[in-house]
Amino acid sequence: MNERINEILEQMAALEADLRTAVHDQESRMFFQIKGKRVEFESSVKQAHRKLKTNFFRWLVTNRPQNLITGPIIYAMVIPLLMLDFFVTLYQWTCFPIYGIARVRRSDYLVYDRRHLGYLNFIEKFHCTYCEYGNGLMSYMAEILARTEQYFCPIKHAHKILGTHARYNRFLDYGEAEAYEAKLEAFRVALGKENRGG
Repeated sequence: MNERINEILEQMAALEADLRTAVHDQESRMFFQIKGKRVEFESSVKQAHRKLKTNFFRWLVTNRPQNLITGPIIYAMVIPLLMLDFFVTLYQWTCFPIYGIARVRRSDYLVYDRRHLGYLNFIEKFHCTYCEYGNGLMSYMAEILARTEQYFCPIKHAHKILGTHARYNRFLDYGEAEAYEAKLEAFRVALGKENRGG
């Protein structure tokens, strides 16, 4: 890979880590603490949240009708999501150890913490849980597929594509044929080192 591109990728990774730290620092000044899986707000914030909560009947009357009408279609998607979750998880649990690839931790991607927000009523919390599951599942699955792609075919596309995963920019350039098998093996060894933590 071009050394300049490698330097830029390392700078981007460092900036992303700095951004995550800055966002976390800002969040920790927002009057809450994380205790294990539980999020706890200061008592004054809890009281303010309770006052802002819309009760169910008011929420039902003021909710947009199109949201209520399309609800069954949206929530019917839980069936394919659960199936996808099952098969992708089964795939990584059975195949990743054979390939020497570190398993993706679900808990890094599927996070359910919006239920601790006192200003949401039970329907809003249910909506949030569904979105947390769906989006978390897609991120979890994307990382499983990214590791699979790194193992089998770490080659960039000729065409520009949107929404690439974090591993993509380190892949081989399209048409970079010289020593392909050796480079492919290096990508596989890197996945194995992730499994051992280094």
